[in-house]
Amino acid sequence: MNKFEIFTDSSCDMSGSMTQELSLHVLQLDVIVEDQPAKPNDQVDIKDFYAELRSKKSAKTSAVSMGCFKDEMKKCLEAGSDILYIGFSSALSATYNNGKLAADELATEFPDRKIRTVDSLCASLGQGLLVYYAAKMRDQGDDIDDVTRFCEENKLHICHQFTVDDLFFLKRGGRVNAATAIVGSMLGVKPVLHVDDEGRLINIGKARGRKQSILAMFDKMKETARMDQYKTVFISHGDCIEDAQSLADMIEEHFHPERIEINPVGPVIGAHSGPGTLALFYYGSVR
Repeated sequence: MNKFEIFTDSSCDMSGSMTQELSLHVLQLDVIVEDQPAKPNDQVDIKDFYAELRSKKSAKTSAVSMGCFKDEMKKCLEAGSDILYIGFSSALSATYNNGKLAADELATEFPDRKIRTVDSLCASLGQGLLVYYAAKMRDQGDDIDDVTRFCEENKLHICHQFTVDDLFFLKRGGRVNAATAIVGSMLGVKPVLHVDDEGRLINIGKARGRKQSILAMFDKMKETARMDQYKTVFISHGDCIEDAQSLADMIEEHFHPERIEINPVGPVIGAHSGPGTLALFYYGSVR
């Protein structure tokens, strides 16, 4: 059985320590704030980034290029490794499609190597959670085809729920209209959203106030979580660690998971969701 390397991209929002722990190759999307030069995601200071967003500076991101994928993948292929790439939802970015095109070209150049790609239909630490399970399987000795099959069969069980503190950023990204944003802000309404089976951000509810929006996410988890086998929970936050810890405490008390990982929402996702984003990811019966 040939060894294989797992590639992903920086929209997965996994910490540097975790990507090292799991021996992952993480390709960086670029982030542009106002008229500043583009920076790779991992070179953006997250505290400064959210401070700039709070001052209403604009931010945008750009996908990992096909050329970047080819260059990085080729190094592993030349070293004799196979490759599994698990990418950012194709409904939200061109990154996965660029990775797939690079993989298809390299498959012709390296016919003896296996190159597999999975459109995760996930975002942020939802993508990270799928990658996490894939890496654990690889490290336990599963081969690349078994791990790829697991990802395809289980990616729609990776539940994403999140809420935001300021509707301005969803309005700017076209996720809510201006009237909804204005009225919602005046009334203190907080949307509850998820990533659907097509990998899109969808509004699934609303709550009056921050505390109720967090409770709504927790209640949904109680309805759908399957913690009998997949006992890891990921939480990401847009510079609101206290809310993330409060949610983690509720989950710990109710579910007793094996691992709860809390990490900031990175600039790629944070540019569109804004400061105060709180997101919850776990394995469930349905999204």
